[in-house]
Amino acid sequence: MKKAMMKSKIINKSRELFLRLGFKSITMDDIAAEMSCSKKTLYKFFDNKEILVEETIEEVQNEIHYNISKILTENVNAIAGNFEVTAYFEDMFKSSETSPIHQLKKHYPDIYRKAHDRQVNECKVWFVNNIQKGIDQGYFRSDIDPDTYANFYYLLIFQINENTVNVRDAAALELKALEYHIRALATPKGIIELELQLAQIHN
Repeated sequence: MKKAMMKSKIINKSRELFLRLGFKSITMDDIAAEMSCSKKTLYKFFDNKEILVEETIEEVQNEIHYNISKILTENVNAIAGNFEVTAYFEDMFKSSETSPIHQLKKHYPDIYRKAHDRQVNECKVWFVNNIQKGIDQGYFRSDIDPDTYANFYYLLIFQINENTVNVRDAAALELKALEYHIRALATPKGIIELELQLAQIHN
């Protein structure tokens, strides 16, 4: 139990440092210093930094999966759910200076590919289900194919995160992409809800 707790503490501290300061710049020495422990203690749980990065990313993805599923399941409004997801990611990465996805792709390409493949599968399920929910609620048109539009939106979001270094720039583009996505799907009822969500953000 104590070992599991210590390992969890290392991952949590590593996550904080990696997201705030970058995957490449943070060393095992930095993490040990932040935790007031020896580097030897870190190596009891992780053979090297790459394994620590991989397990940290897996933990981040587990948390994302849980929270996004919760948001989209519990939010009765499909459009409001989309905006809440966007706000969740913005809050999650607000301490980051550069896009975590961009950093991972550049410095740890093998870990990036593994994380990317998992994220593709999970995101497409979320997007398809949310589009179908919006159709059922009358926010989205019934003549659209949820799979096709989910793919379009996925490509937009991931291209933004892979190619935009600055987190604030990425967040602004993601909001524009969400607006673009919803306008492409929306019924008149959906447009009204979209404008309401945008007004709340701008206010």
